[in-house]
Formats: sequence, C-alpha cells, structure tokens
Amino acid sequence: MPPRATQMDQDENAEALKAIAAEAFASLVGTKQIPPFSSRPRGLSVDDAYRVTPLVRQMYEAGGAKVLGRKIGFTNRTIWEQYGVYAPIWGYVFDRTVHDLVTVEALPLKPFSQPRIEPEIVFGLEAAPSAQMDETALMSCIAWVALGFEIVQSIYPEWKFSAADTIAANGVHGALLIGPRHPFGPRAAEWQRTLSAFEIDLKCGGRLVDRGRAANVLGGPLSALRHLVGLLATDPINPPLAAGEIVSTGTLTKAMPVASGEVWTAAPSGIALDAIRLRFS
Repeated sequence: MPPRATQMDQDENAEALKAIAAEAFASLVGTKQIPPFSSRPRGLSVDDAYRVTPLVRQMYEAGGAKVLGRKIGFTNRTIWEQYGVYAPIWGYVFDRTVHDLVTVEALPLKPFSQPRIEPEIVFGLEAAPSAQMDETALMSCIAWVALGFEIVQSIYPEWKFSAADTIAANGVHGALLIGPRHPFGPRAAEWQRTLSAFEIDLKCGGRLVDRGRAANVLGGPLSALRHLVGLLATDPINPPLAAGEIVSTGTLTKAMPVASGEVWTAAPSGIALDAIRLRFS
C-alpha cells in the first residue's frame, strides 16, 4: 500500500496548483502562449486540473467578472484524434465573454491566442438538473435553446496539449456569441426529436468549410448536457449546474481557424433554429 500523503506533500501540491492557475490566467487574459503544463517535469493530471478550475474562476471574479454558465469542450468525437483529447471537458463562461450576436457588429480577434470558431447549441437553464434525470426529464430544466458560435483559443502553441492542459486553460474558452433564443418548454417534444438529428453548414465568405451534424456531439446536445451533469455530480471541488446558467454543448463541426476581415455563417437544417453570422475584425 502506498504511503499516505503528508501534510507537507498536500501543501506543496496546493502551492503548485496555485502557480499553475496564476500562469494559466495570465496567459488567457494576456494573449500569451506557454508550454503545456503536462509537458513539464511535474506534469498535470485531469484531477489536479479540475482543482485549478476554481482558482482560475476566482481570479476572473477578482477582476470583476461574473460567471454566467459553462462550456463543454471535446464533445465532438470526430475531432478527438486530431487533438489527442478523448473525453469531454468543461470550463466557465463569464459576462465579459458572452454576447448576444445581434449586438456584435464585429468581434475583435486581438484578445485571443490562435482563435478558432465552433458552431454550438446553447441552452439556458431555468432549474437545476440532477444526475438522476434522463434526457426527457432533463428537458424540464431548459428555458431556451439557441444556435451560437464559441470562439476557442489555445494558450499552448499550435494547439498541442493534453486534456488536463485544456481544463487548466478554462476549457480553451474565448467567447460565446448567442443567436436568437427560442423557448424550450412549449415545443419540448419537437426539440427532443430535432436536436439529435439536424445538420449544419459552416461557411466562410459564402464558401462551405465544413458540414456537421447533431450526432457528432455525443449523440446530440441533450446527451452532452446530461454528460456534464453526471460529470459534475462526481466532482468534489466544483459546483453543479444551477438555475439561470447558460450551457454551450460543444462544436457540431471541426473547429476552424479564423482571421480578421472574415465573415462566417452557420445554417442549420432539420431544426427550427435561426442561421447565424459573425464578422471578425
């Protein structure tokens, strides 16, 4: 049986995680890239990365940011091999990173490191979900649904990292831009059917870049939401989802690099959601 960790070991680990959080936060807000933590002599485990998560959150909040919800990353199984990340992760979204698309004339790319664009389904929660709920029961917690763009970024050069590195970097979140919101409850049966079966075209300058489908996201966005609820239920450090939170459920297509001056659109088919458009500056 391995020896029990001493108080000194625990204190040293706590200090090391504080240092990781401080470096990750400084890189996120300073648009600075750093070597992945997992590649360093000490390494970084997924469990320890989720202990970094509340520390990074506290640093955002100390600067005046307010948590609005979560983003789920790597729910799209078609991109797992590309990034070497083989399970979903999550991070926080904040009032300073979430925008309604209708209010954004153009999104500046300067604040982000190697930004990429992802079309995603976004839910707004009106009640706190529990891990005992199946997808049908989970729908009773959803107030609205929308199509949105998440802008993701990598504080690690060339998007090379481990799952733990992405968690320490707040789920590689940069910004979330939400399209028109549609009430969920009155059409719950329709949403349940179409949310697992629709397709989407992602275009840049009118040129088709990628075509995605709901099933890419763990079988559908409702499945992705349920996965997050279950993941948080086993997390002793981070809080479960609460009423009022926004949840972005992961990219429906490949995450594509973006540049200033480009105009991107995402048009769904087979679901009653609006096409969305975003220009970068």
